Amino acid sequence: MVLWTAAGVATLGFLVALEIVARGYGFSGPITEQSREVILTPESGPLLYGGLALTMVVLTWRQRLIALGIAAGVDVVFVLVRWALDADMNFGNGALWVVLGCAVLGLTRRTGQERLLLLKGTGLGLLLVAGHKTGDTWLLITSKTRATVLDPYVAAADHALADPSWLAGRFLDATAPVSTGILHVVYGQLPLAAALVGLYQLRRVALERRFPAHHLVRTFLVIGLFGPAIYMIFPVVGPVFAYGADGGAWATANIWPDTLPPVTDPQPIPFDGITPRNCMPSLHTAWAVTLFIHSRDGSRAMRWAGTFWLVGTLTATLGFGYHYGADLLAGVVFALTIETAMRCSAYGWDRAGVRVVALGATVFGALLASYRWLPTEMAARPWLFGPLLLLVTGTVIYAYVRAARAARAARERKSALEAPEQRPVAEAEGSAEPAEAAEPTEAPGKPGATDAKPELV
Repeated sequence: MVLWTAAGVATLGFLVALEIVARGYGFSGPITEQSREVILTPESGPLLYGGLALTMVVLTWRQRLIALGIAAGVDVVFVLVRWALDADMNFGNGALWVVLGCAVLGLTRRTGQERLLLLKGTGLGLLLVAGHKTGDTWLLITSKTRATVLDPYVAAADHALADPSWLAGRFLDATAPVSTGILHVVYGQLPLAAALVGLYQLRRVALERRFPAHHLVRTFLVIGLFGPAIYMIFPVVGPVFAYGADGGAWATANIWPDTLPPVTDPQPIPFDGITPRNCMPSLHTAWAVTLFIHSRDGSRAMRWAGTFWLVGTLTATLGFGYHYGADLLAGVVFALTIETAMRCSAYGWDRAGVRVVALGATVFGALLASYRWLPTEMAARPWLFGPLLLLVTGTVIYAYVRAARAARAARERKSALEAPEQRPVAEAEGSAEPAEAAEPTEAPGKPGATDAKPELV
């Protein structure tokens, strides 16, 4: 309970600080944006209902139906009022009302473990929305505070990787509209895919009355909350803006994806105050890698879907010109480092986990430093730096796989040792009937009863 309280206070302090910074630049922050959706038109209805879905993992099926009914009823009322007032139309207020209602119910009507469980569920649902709002605020801050971008540096470094964004862009142009139509769905619905995997991992929470120690949503939220801070250190807008038509008058040239950028001495270039500097690292890549990792524990269909979403997301980020190849490598390393840290925080730190986190942090820092200070050398010697970039990224992947497998095996051995022994029923010698082992039982409903099923009603 103390750990959850400390985490909640730290998260609240972070959101308040971000709100203050945003106000200083003349726009509202994540707390204001989320609070206004209690009454005003929501920005994303599906996101709010995704938060409600995460909250409902702690509820029984009866309570889930009641919660959905209340949310839908509230939304119908809001839609009718907005229609009468000719206001902007959207839905989702009802979902937010129910999530907040569950929080109030947990604080006022529940005690002990049931209160903690319900508050964890509501906190998870609210954090999903807060993470999205926080990301939007970060992006606005990057566009207002970083007047210049470092795209020429990354574009030069990308020569060592054979300019994959230009290659993928030409491929999509040649295969449009089929390829672009599919990849737009994959790229845009990554949060939905992650929510489905997360709900699968949390499907037994209502029955077991506890959350699993580690799941996809934890890593997803941490990547979304803290990853954009790197944008402030290494502002990049992407090839479709810096070298393509989407950059307008701010683009250095309109050459993406038909003509490779020239290899010159890179310099920071000024850019507009609207476009987010959200490329380094590629958080879409980081989220897709996390989705792929956590889908490995699901069915065959889920594993195939996780692989499809990873490949599709990587292709879309490059082919739509949103990222350079260097961004994707940094995103992979970032994701594996965060995932390992979150896993170790849940199950305990071991030597292999510490090594992976240290290696990942070191490689991530080295990648950013090389993109910034060695791009010309990397472009001049692609035969050396290209394989080297892939090698160091592969080293982090290999270290993560080994550590994750070892940690899983250790947990399975520990569970096997802690499981109660299965003792066969003994038969009394010379007796016609086997002796039955007598086990103490408790009346249902009494404290400690094995068949007691607490209900959140």
